[in-house]
Amino acid sequence: MAGSKEIRTKIKSVENTRKITRAMEMVAAAKMRKAQDRMRAARPYAEKIRNVAAHLSRANPEYRHAFLAKRDSVKNVGLIVVTSDKGLCGGLNTNVLRLAIQEMKTWESQGKGLVVCPIGNKGFGFMNRIGAKIKSHLTGLGDTPHIEKLIGAVKAMLDAYVAGEIDAIYLSYNHFVNTMKQEPRMEQLLPLSGEQMGTAEGNWDYIYEPDAKKVIDELLLRYIESLVYQAVVENMASEQSSRMVAMKAASDNAKSVIGELKLVYNKARQAAITKEISEIVGGAAAIG
Repeated sequence: MAGSKEIRTKIKSVENTRKITRAMEMVAAAKMRKAQDRMRAARPYAEKIRNVAAHLSRANPEYRHAFLAKRDSVKNVGLIVVTSDKGLCGGLNTNVLRLAIQEMKTWESQGKGLVVCPIGNKGFGFMNRIGAKIKSHLTGLGDTPHIEKLIGAVKAMLDAYVAGEIDAIYLSYNHFVNTMKQEPRMEQLLPLSGEQMGTAEGNWDYIYEPDAKKVIDELLLRYIESLVYQAVVENMASEQSSRMVAMKAASDNAKSVIGELKLVYNKARQAAITKEISEIVGGAAAIG
């Protein structure tokens, strides 16, 4: 059995760790509320632009944007993977990366080429380690992501799609369900399908200024960017929720370990006292 001093040192160490995890839990809880508010605020814009894009894609049949045209065969696939920049958030990144790896293996077994665009430091590091071909990447988004930061990395993938280097683009991220549940998802980003944009409500007649091509090009680009931004804010809300839950579990485990160590410490102390008393009684008996 370890000595009393070693056990006291362990208890102090675990108590200090528990203070850190408690502080991180409270910080994550505060950030989670802001991330959830940001996520909910982005949803109406994403829904509205989806509705407008659905109408425009059907309103001008003589012009077919490259994002709407389905390729005859898919030889090369692009994958945008959204992860967090920091760790200590449970299995959040592991789950989305496991889903991405499963799909990547499926595409490779079908003889398809693959390029990736990791968003987040964890995804970027992972894709580097497995030797994936990285087209573009983005790290250091911070606690408040801005769509302006996303445009560069996403545009590299979209330009490759328009140029014919990529025949389909998929988006992988963690969908926020509630504080206790986050689901890893894989969605097709391009080519856009009617199921993705939904059914247009009624028939809207448009007057295009300056012309239909320019308006539809810009709108569909904004639509794709809004989908990626929505995935990023969903993933960020999932990250803070997962971190809060992970830190709470760590704090609870630390409390349990402290209780067990204190019990061991008390037993060791009692054994030492009993030994000392026995030695005193033995010595007294020997003298007598």
